[in-house]
Amino acid sequence: MCIFCDIVNGTIPSYKVYEDDKFLAILDIAQTTKGHTLVMPKEHYDNVIDMPTEVVKELMGVTQIVARKILKNLNAKGNNLLVNTDRVAGQMIDHTHFHIIPRYSELDTVNISFTENKLDLAEVLAEINK
Repeated sequence: MCIFCDIVNGTIPSYKVYEDDKFLAILDIAQTTKGHTLVMPKEHYDNVIDMPTEVVKELMGVTQIVARKILKNLNAKGNNLLVNTDRVAGQMIDHTHFHIIPRYSELDTVNISFTENKLDLAEVLAEINK
């Protein structure tokens, strides 16, 4: 069983931000910023790509509800909504989860950056649409 399944089942304690019959949101034990929250389905899915579309839609709806709550109650100025899929993309736990990372200023200790890559976009598009 995975650690998030143990949290869902109550065998590992957590700080619950939100819970309903299908989803759970908990504070991340490694708070990137104040209020860093993980939102997950209670049912185990290894990653978001393999989930049924309807469950993904519901999960995103819950993520939106929790993100709004965090923005309002913690006076965050914005937040990053992040989902990693598989190890190469930084997924550490094989149980689908969204990160809500509240942002209070551009100086937050969050390192999410993209580097420009000079690729032939027509070639990339053609490969995607094979």
